Amino acid sequence: MSIEVNNESGVEVDEAEFAALARFALDELHVHPAAELSIVFVDTATMTDLHVQWMDEPGPTDVLSFPMDELRPGREGEETPPGTLGDIVLCPEVAATQARAAGHSTVEELLLLTTHGILHLLGYDHADPDEEREMFALQRRLLLTFLAGR
Repeated sequence: MSIEVNNESGVEVDEAEFAALARFALDELHVHPAAELSIVFVDTATMTDLHVQWMDEPGPTDVLSFPMDELRPGREGEETPPGTLGDIVLCPEVAATQARAAGHSTVEELLLLTTHGILHLLGYDHADPDEEREMFALQRRLLLTFLAGR
């Protein structure tokens, strides 16, 4: 699996940990081992620009997902076809604010947001209550299982 992690945020991030989380989640979701994923950490100004440009919403956000080949999760014994999942863009400064409000660390918030972004790349959404329940339950299971194995 090709997982590229770039930190352009100016905030220290353990890039290997985020690559490991992504690899774990994609394996759990039966994504082809030749799939490609990019994770980029950016500063608040860059995230604000992206948020305005792509979502037409003001200010920075925590995470944006940019799907490429519209891959979907596979099933046990049946992987997705190979392809490019897309890009996840994260803003550690926004995540730090959210982490303080939630009572956990910035790293934990960024790991949660990375998992959230991966699920969006695989077609999950939380626009309606049923979708939200499904996505957030899967997000929680993946993250807790990853953290338990660290």
